[in-house]
Order: sequence, then structure tokens, then C-alpha cells
Amino acid sequence: MCHENYFNVAYQNDNLHGAMGAYMREEGYERPIIMAPNYPAGTDALAGFKHLYEGEVVGELYTQMGQTDYAAEIAQIRDSNADSLFFFLPGGMGISFMKQWESSGVDMPIFGAAFSFDEILIKAVGSAAIGARNTSLWAYDLENEANERFVEGFREAYDRTPTLYAAQGYDTANLILSALETAHPDDKDAFREALRAADFDSVRGEFRFGPNHHPIQDIYVREVVEGDDGEPTNRLIGIAVEDIQDIYFEQCQM
Repeated sequence: MCHENYFNVAYQNDNLHGAMGAYMREEGYERPIIMAPNYPAGTDALAGFKHLYEGEVVGELYTQMGQTDYAAEIAQIRDSNADSLFFFLPGGMGISFMKQWESSGVDMPIFGAAFSFDEILIKAVGSAAIGARNTSLWAYDLENEANERFVEGFREAYDRTPTLYAAQGYDTANLILSALETAHPDDKDAFREALRAADFDSVRGEFRFGPNHHPIQDIYVREVVEGDDGEPTNRLIGIAVEDIQDIYFEQCQM
């Protein structure tokens, strides 16, 4: 379903999960158990993880959308002989799970994607989030001029640290503005080429479009730590995968 006028400034749905699979493999985790809700984004998440982990997982758990009680899943994880847990539970599901996980006493490294560990969610999770590692296309402490300007301006305007959603929205606006400086939207061919060039300073660092107009970009790893104010916050610890590209681009013949 690719189209010449379609541009994605965020990510293909597997990317952050696949990057964490690659990171955990490189870190030496040999027996992960993986968990996500049973809906398309959840199945995408686990498929993406397995694609770049390139090893066997000890189990896959599919939860219900909107689930609030994870006692059964935590019991399965406890009995799984896994050496690590990767999960995708966005929003309130992740908050509920992490609070129950902390009280369960299970001692196992936690990994996920930024969708369960953005700056708003980890404040709600509290101390249970400390030590978890997550992948993101962006981090607020990335050292580049565009990002420093963005984070400072966002904090001044909204009195909080931005999330990856704000970062990709900001990049989208700047992409469109960069194209408008080059071509008028009435000239569709010229405007499309101006968008494809992606001639703007991204807050995430290097950014370019692949042949299907999905990003080719680095995916970063962050760890949740206790901030100077005593609240959980993400700290950049490295790059999971450089220049990641979705696995479907060859199916797009533009």
C-alpha cells in the first residue's frame, strides 16, 4: 500500500521492538520471555523483536487490551526460567503491570520500547521503573543543537520534559517547513521531492527517508534512573541499532 505522497516521520511499527531484540542479543541475554497485548500493534511488537533478536525465546505471552491484573502472567514469567523480560504494554497497561511487577518480588531485567517508558508514564510508575531499559528514536539528552533548542523551548512552554511523540511531531513540522522553503505545494512533484530530501535539522540526529518514505535512523537505548529531583527519568546510554530500516521496504515499488 505504499504511495508516492505518503511520508512517515516517526517509525515503522517493528522498529523500536526490533532494535531492542538486537540490543538484548548483543548484551548476551539468551532466554528472554516476551509479552504484548493481543492486537495488531502487539503482534507487530513481538514479531519485530524476534526478527532482530535472531534467537529462541522461552515464551510469548499475549494479554488482553485494557488488562489491569497481571498476576497470572507474572506467575508464568516467574516459572519460565527466562533470564530477561521484554514487554510492550502502552499507556495504563504498562503502569499497572510495572506496579504489580515490583510487588511480586521477581528479580529479572526489564526491557521494552519507549511506548511504555516515556517521561509521563514513568512518573506514574514511580520507583518500579528504575533500571528498566527501553529503545527510542530520540532522547531528550541527545547532544545536538536542534534537540537542545527543542527541549529547552518545550520545557519553558509546558513545564515538563517532552516525550518521543512531541519530538517526532516537532520534526514533522520542520520537515514541512523545509519543503515549503524550496517548493510551493501547488507543484506537487517539486514539493514531494523537497519532502523526500528531508533537508532539516532533526532533533534525533541523522535522519533520511528510505525508498518507501519510512525513516532510516538510529534507534537509541535509554535507562530509567532516579533524576536529580528524585523522580524517574530516562538517560541515554547508547545506540541499539544504527541506520535501521524497516524490513518491508523492498515490497514498495515506487
